[in-house]
Amino acid sequence: QVQLVESGGGLVQAGGSLRLSCAASGRTFSTVTVAMGWFRQAPGKEREFVAAISRGGTITYYADSVKGRFTISRDNAGNTVYLQMNSLKPEDTALYYCAASRLRVSRTWQEYDYWGQGTQVTVSS
Repeated sequence: QVQLVESGGGLVQAGGSLRLSCAASGRTFSTVTVAMGWFRQAPGKEREFVAAISRGGTITYYADSVKGRFTISRDNAGNTVYLQMNSLKPEDTALYYCAASRLRVSRTWQEYDYWGQGTQVTVSS
């Protein structure tokens, strides 16, 4: 089984920065997952893709809305994924989820098999 735990959310003013972390654990994590991603969901809105990274870190995808402001990365062991968020805007306010895929690096949440509980990011204007 794979467990994902997010941290690093909080309240920040517009223009500020936050770094989210996602710690993965589980006996089979490194053997069954090939990609990790970040998604977000604001109240009353659908879940939205933010960024994704391959197991080796060589492939990254970003949503157009965050390109140039957010950076996804992972540690050398591959068990922790980060989302550095700069120049935050009020529209970035959402519950941010970390997810892991057994299939591929994807922008589609349905292709992710494991999910964390989420961490809240609130950006004030």
